Amino acid sequence: MDYYAGIDVSLEQSSICVVDGSGKIVREAKVASEPEALLQLFADLALPIVTIGLEAGPLSQWLRAALVEAGQDVVLLETRHVKAALSAMTVKTDRKDARGIAQLLRMGWYRPVHAKSANAQDVRALLVGRKLLQAKLLDVELSIRGILRGYGLKVGEVSRGSFEARIRELIEGHEMLGTVIGAMLQARGALWNEFTRLHRAMLKITRADPVCQRLMSAPGVGALVAITYRSAVDDPGRFEKSRTVGAYFGLTPKKYQSGETDIDGGVTKVG
Repeated sequence: MDYYAGIDVSLEQSSICVVDGSGKIVREAKVASEPEALLQLFADLALPIVTIGLEAGPLSQWLRAALVEAGQDVVLLETRHVKAALSAMTVKTDRKDARGIAQLLRMGWYRPVHAKSANAQDVRALLVGRKLLQAKLLDVELSIRGILRGYGLKVGEVSRGSFEARIRELIEGHEMLGTVIGAMLQARGALWNEFTRLHRAMLKITRADPVCQRLMSAPGVGALVAITYRSAVDDPGRFEKSRTVGAYFGLTPKKYQSGETDIDGGVTKVG
């Protein structure tokens, strides 16, 4: 008989439910969210588990990679589909979520999520870190402008390179502003240095990638757009048709039709 295992992953512990082909619960357990603990549990069960399912999440990709390396057949389940399928449950617990995931696997009522390659995951980490530093850098600069505006000091339009010199010129002779804005300029300098370091790393990867170079030959496509798109697609072979890539990124219109009502909406942005 075939067996299916559903795992509800949490930061510290994961709930596991194993069901047989008829839907009967064979084993339930809660173990540490570590590959070793999960593999030990499945080894102790000694059952022919056909598929192991995890809801896609921050830890799921890491756990999946370790389980696949150990020879297990593991799929990541699309979170919106899992939520919709389990929404009928009036009581929500990790244990019940694991049960629901196991039953979805058994019946095939799920949509698998693509597990990114190690290279794509590294690029995504780089882009997330770069974006965060850029956002904080802009926050500091706008906060400095806002504080100075309260004193009637207008920064005006300045380049990023001359920003600090302009600020120090405005706060000269003001002790409190020198203390406050001086500290903020120090933080801005550190953010700028680290941001440029990550930006150069991103440009280095883009220059060495022939796919990114091909994408950048299109008008309006720069290094950031090219590498973001490249890492998001990851494996083009998983798309049967080129037009399905747009749907993957949520570039499909909303549609509501019921009886005589037929409404076409805007782009869903849900891929």
